[in-house]
Amino acid sequence: GPCTECSCSSGKEPSKDPSHTKKKENGDRLSVPKIFFGTRTHKQIAQITRELKRTAYSSVPMTILSSRDYTCIHPVVSNSGSNRNEMCVELLEGKNGKSCAYYHGVHKLSEHHALQSAHGVYRAWDIEDLVSLGRKLRACAYFAARELMVGADIVFCPYNYLLDPQIRESMDINLKGQVVILDEAHNIEDCARESVSYGVTESQLRAAREELDFMVSNNIRQNDHGPLKAVCCSLI
Repeated sequence: GPCTECSCSSGKEPSKDPSHTKKKENGDRLSVPKIFFGTRTHKQIAQITRELKRTAYSSVPMTILSSRDYTCIHPVVSNSGSNRNEMCVELLEGKNGKSCAYYHGVHKLSEHHALQSAHGVYRAWDIEDLVSLGRKLRACAYFAARELMVGADIVFCPYNYLLDPQIRESMDINLKGQVVILDEAHNIEDCARESVSYGVTESQLRAAREELDFMVSNNIRQNDHGPLKAVCCSLI
């Protein structure tokens, strides 16, 4: 039967407390955990959100975290190939006197009524919905999704967003006290291995050795650069 502790038992809309807290009887604040739902691919996220729309929880505030490869709509950055992250950061920092107009319109997208029904109730959406709306409003879908995470009850994302500490830090993801669901968890070993692995080419090693050799020969932090040069030499 219906549970008695949440809104689905009474047919009421879920509460939209932006601070994500509820009051205990004694007046203290009780934190309500988020659900982080990790999947192997972005395609699987689309399938899951499609199923979410068919459930009684389709009105729960949600967001989808994904890379700039899927959400960037800047005409230059999105067509730049493999250096989208670097180009985005340069625009945000205002290098070369340029900035990203789409970033300044994030609030137009994160607060837009298209992500809600006519009665102000949230409704499930997928990445394509957000990107399409972002293009229409000329607003950044990447940062809008991150902003929506603040008030979201469910956060969908690929495995590595939860497993890789560097990505967690860059995306402001704090898993302490939260609920984590991993879909097809038998793939976790490979994903965890990839998170702590890095591939380099021989040409990259030779270029690094030359730069380190320059540092050592010019007496620039020899204690640091000397051992690094030795590592490059041994790998080559």
